[in-house]
Amino acid sequence: MEALMHKKDLTEFLKTLQILPGEIAAYEKIPAQEAKFGPWPKIDPRLSESLKKLGIEKLYTHQTKAIDLAMANKHLVVVTPTASGKTLCYNIPVIHSILQDQSSRSLYIFPTKALSQDQLAEINSITEGIDVSIATYTYDGDTPPNERSRIRAAGHVVITNPDMLHTAILPHHTKWIKLFENLQYVVIDELHTYKGIFGSHLANVIRRLKRICAFYGSHPTFIFCSATISNPGQLAEGLIEEPVELIAENGAPRAEKHVMIYNPPLINKGLGIRASSISATADIATQAIANGISTIVFTRSRINVELLLTYIREGLKKLRIDENLVSGYRGGYLPKERRKIERNLKSGKILGVVSTNALELGIDIGSLSLAIIHGYPGSISSAWQQIGRAGRRFGHSAAIVVASSGPLDQFIATKPSYFFGGSPELARINPNNLYIYVNHVKCSAFELPFSEDEPFGSTKPKEALEYLAQYDILHKAGSRYFWQSDSFPAQDISLRSATNDNYTIIDITEQHKPKVIGEVDRPSAPMLIHPEAIYFHDGKSYQVTELDTKGLRCYVKRVSVDYYTDADLATRLQVLDIFKEDGHWGLGEVLLSFRPTVYKKIKLMTHENVGYGQIYMDEEEMHTTACWFKLGKEFIDSLNESFLSSGLLGVSHLMKVVAPLFLMCDRSDIRVHHMVRDPFFETPSIYIADNVPGGVGLADGAFALKKKLIDAASEAIYNCPCKNGCPACTGALGATMNAKYATIALLNLLSTQEGIR
Repeated sequence: MEALMHKKDLTEFLKTLQILPGEIAAYEKIPAQEAKFGPWPKIDPRLSESLKKLGIEKLYTHQTKAIDLAMANKHLVVVTPTASGKTLCYNIPVIHSILQDQSSRSLYIFPTKALSQDQLAEINSITEGIDVSIATYTYDGDTPPNERSRIRAAGHVVITNPDMLHTAILPHHTKWIKLFENLQYVVIDELHTYKGIFGSHLANVIRRLKRICAFYGSHPTFIFCSATISNPGQLAEGLIEEPVELIAENGAPRAEKHVMIYNPPLINKGLGIRASSISATADIATQAIANGISTIVFTRSRINVELLLTYIREGLKKLRIDENLVSGYRGGYLPKERRKIERNLKSGKILGVVSTNALELGIDIGSLSLAIIHGYPGSISSAWQQIGRAGRRFGHSAAIVVASSGPLDQFIATKPSYFFGGSPELARINPNNLYIYVNHVKCSAFELPFSEDEPFGSTKPKEALEYLAQYDILHKAGSRYFWQSDSFPAQDISLRSATNDNYTIIDITEQHKPKVIGEVDRPSAPMLIHPEAIYFHDGKSYQVTELDTKGLRCYVKRVSVDYYTDADLATRLQVLDIFKEDGHWGLGEVLLSFRPTVYKKIKLMTHENVGYGQIYMDEEEMHTTACWFKLGKEFIDSLNESFLSSGLLGVSHLMKVVAPLFLMCDRSDIRVHHMVRDPFFETPSIYIADNVPGGVGLADGAFALKKKLIDAASEAIYNCPCKNGCPACTGALGATMNAKYATIALLNLLSTQEGIR
C-alpha cells in the first residue's frame, strides 16, 4: 500500500466539503476561549505536591468552586463541556478527605465499565505520588471472587456501576460495614444518562443507599457531573431529594471548533427521500483519513458500524491506502479488543474509528481532529458529547453532522437553531412510578426491616409495605415489617425496564443449539417482536418465527434483509383521571388498550415503505400517564371529516417527531394517539402518552412544554421542501393530496387556541 495522499490540513479539508452535492445546512465557528483560573483550594500539602508533579499548578474556576462546595459537604452538579477537567472536581476532595482521615470512604458510580477503568487510572496517577496508601478498586461483574473481600475491607475508593450497587453491594451491606460507616462522598458521573426508566430506578437505588448509610451513621455528600441539558440541577435534586448546587460556568480553555450540518441531496422531492447518509458519511471519512486527519465516526446502530467500516476500508483500498488505518468499536467486541483500539487511537497507530455511542462518554482516546456524526444521535446532549470527542487535548477541531432522511434529522437540518442554541432537553424521571417504587421498597425491606412510620426517601411506604405483607413477602410483627420470602429480590429486578414482565428472545437458527440473545419488555413486544418482525441484535438481523405470549418467549432465526419492520397499532384510550387542565390541554391517568394489526417494511437507507403484512395478536393493556389537547366541538361540524382526520394524523406524526427533542427520549418511549371524535371529551383530540407502565414523567414534560411542541411542529412542516406531505413532515406516504395543508391548518388553530401559553 502507498502512503497517505498529499495531506491537507483541517482548514483546507473543510473547504473541500463546500462543493459536496446537497447542502451545508448550517456552519458555526465556535471561537476559542481563554482559561479562567480560581484560587488554589485549602487541600493537604501532599496532594498539592502530587498535582504539581503532574503539571497541574492552577485550577479552573469551575474546579475550585466545586472543590470548595464538596469540602463544605454541599451536594453539587458540575455541567461543563467534554475535556474541561471535571474529574478533578471530585478526585481532589475525595483524596484530600482520605489524607485527612484514613477511615474515609468514597463511592464512584459510572454507567459503563470502560469509564470505571479510565477513572481508576486517573485517580491512581494522582495517588502514586503520595506516600500514603489510598486503595482504589473497580467493583463490577468482572471482579474475581478472591478480590472482592479485600475490596470490601480495604477499599478507600470503590468504583462501580448502578447495577452492581443494586444487586451486589446494597443487599450485602453487612459485608461493607467499613464503606457505609465512613462514606463521605458519592460521585455520580454522566448524570444526563439517568433519565426515564433508568433514572427512576436509580433514584430508588439512592433511596436505599441513603437508608443504609443512615443506619450505619453516615451522611455522604453527592457530587454529580453532567453533559449540557436544560435541567441538570432539577434532575440531580430529583435523584437524591435534597438541594443541589449548580456549577455551569466553564473556566477551561477552549480551542476554535468548526461545526457543520450536512444534508445529502434530495433524490425524490415529493417523498422527501435523500441520497444515502451512510454513503455520504463514508465518503467524508475516507477523504479525511486519506489526508491524515484523525477521525472518529459515530453512528447509532451496531449494524451501521460494520457497514461504515466496510465502506471506508473499501474507499481507502481504492486510494491504495492501508485499510487497517480505521477500526470499528462497539458493543459485542471483547474487552481486550476495545482496550487495544483505545491504545492504538491514543498512540496514532490508527487514524480512524467507527463507533456506536460506546465512545461518546469520557473514555480517554487521546487527540482527534474530526468527529463525523452519522444521523442525529437521539439527543442534543449526546450530539455535543460526540462533537466534544474531537479536539479534546489540542486546538482547532471540527465536527460534521450528516443528516439522514429521518424526520428528526430533517427537522434539525432545517431548524439548526435548536441544535446550536441552549439545549431544550428536559431529562425526566418518576421515582414514584408504582411498578418501580414497590420493587425497590421490597429490596429495601430485604436489606433492613421497616418500621411502620419510617420514610423511604421523601415518601411514606406504608401502603406498599401492607401490600407486600398481604402477599406474604413481608411479615408484620408489631409495628415493624420483616423480609420472609426465600427469594433474593434485587437479582430479579432490571434497572432498565419498569416491570419484570419481559419476553426472552431465543435464537433457533441452529435448531439443536437454541440460545438466549436478549429481552424485550412486554409493552414494547407488539411493536418490536410480533410474528414476522425483523429484530436486530449485535449488528445481526433476525426474523420472529413464533411468539409465545403465555410463556413470554420469542423465537427468532437469522436472516439477511435490507429493511426493518414498523407495526401499526389499533389503539383504544380511556381517560381514568384528570390531574391538571390548562385551557384545551390536560394531563392525567389513562388506560391504553392496543393490538398490532399490520406491519410495514421500511428500507434501512431510504426509509421507503417496500411492503406490508398482517399481524394477529391479542390485545394488551397498560395504565400510564398522558397529556392531551382537544379542539372545540364546533370543529367536528365545520371541517370535512377527511380533512380533519388527515390533519390530526399529520399533527400526531409531528408530535412524535419533535417531542423527543424536548423530552430527551427515543420515539419509542412515547405513544401518540388521535381521535376524530373522542368519546370522553366528545371533541377531536391528540394524546401524548408515556410508553411505560405507570409513566416516567414524559407526559408531564409534554404538558409543561406544550407551546414549544406546537411551535416546533409548525416550524418542521413549514420548512419541509415537499409539496403535499412526506415521511419527514406528515408521515403520510401516499396520504391524501391535502395532508400538508390540513396539518398546517390544524397547527394554526392549535397555536391560537386559548390555553397555548
